[in-house]
Amino acid sequence: MRDLIAVIRKKKLNWLLLAIPVALVLELTHAEPLWVFIASAITLIPLAGLIGDSTEALAAYTGPKVGGLLNATLGNAAELIITLVAIRAGLLELVKASITGSILGNLLLVMGFSMTMGGLKHGVQTFDRRQAGNHTIMLMLVVVALVIPSLFSHSIGPDTSVQVEALSLGVAGVMIVLYGLGIVFSLKMTQSPITYLPSGAHKAEMSRAAALGLLAAATVGVVFMSEFLVGAVESVKTSLGLSEFFLGIILIPIIGNVAEHLVAVQVAMRNHMDLSIEIAISSSLQIALFVAPLLVFVSLLLGHPLTLVFNQFELLALMAAVLVAALVASDGESNWLEGAALLAVYLILGIGFFLLP
Repeated sequence: MRDLIAVIRKKKLNWLLLAIPVALVLELTHAEPLWVFIASAITLIPLAGLIGDSTEALAAYTGPKVGGLLNATLGNAAELIITLVAIRAGLLELVKASITGSILGNLLLVMGFSMTMGGLKHGVQTFDRRQAGNHTIMLMLVVVALVIPSLFSHSIGPDTSVQVEALSLGVAGVMIVLYGLGIVFSLKMTQSPITYLPSGAHKAEMSRAAALGLLAAATVGVVFMSEFLVGAVESVKTSLGLSEFFLGIILIPIIGNVAEHLVAVQVAMRNHMDLSIEIAISSSLQIALFVAPLLVFVSLLLGHPLTLVFNQFELLALMAAVLVAALVASDGESNWLEGAALLAVYLILGIGFFLLP
């Protein structure tokens, strides 16, 4: 128990867990939905981080290869739970926007902050050019897979038609198979674009039982806070004048991934740009190859079929993000100016998304 408490107290973000009782009281007393949304969003940040901490701790007992597999499976658990709750509530546009937003956030926001902070501290940083190139090629292939249903659907039929749903299911099935092949590849190779070894996975900071208990408790917490968050979305849209699209593409991905984003920035500041870039790209691939296809299949069980049909703004943003990230990573070097450029692209897209009706 002591080691569990020590791990929780180790990170400053975990003090935000004190907002959990606040969120519960606000929800139970039917307070203003905006405050419920804010409180639940604050609590989701450390809860997502605790899922990552427990995964790292378990990786210390499983070895590096299985640890990477474990991270690939649970690395985006918080965001997966949030989107599942949103699907059950019928907020399909929010879900599709969050898929796009997660990829954009990792490639532009996370890589941008990592390169900026690492460059300011260490100047020009280097990383494995060949490995980064392999990762970005995989990203380009994934974007093609996401673009095809959107382009073909205009000629096949309405987005809600059986034909378009069948196309989305077929593409989702192929992507999950590709993800499975990536897992097999990662078990045979020390480096894989699908999985990465968490930075602290070699240290057992808590017992196996404590790690499992923390994982279970954090997951349950994410489920409840996600219910509160999604339940307040409609009222927040009205009170703040924000679109469901903006909430999904900017706010939800940031809330669900802050802890992992901070890890990428921290390792960049320690001059480990290889790991920082790997975290950002692997997380993007996990969202595209695992989370998005899984949501397509699970949405059928929840009675709200989700298709992989994205609007033109999402497609343009995805293609731009992958292209810019590939160009930045092509020379195997990074500096703070390149990081600032990535952040600028993300900010420009964010302004555009904010002004969309």
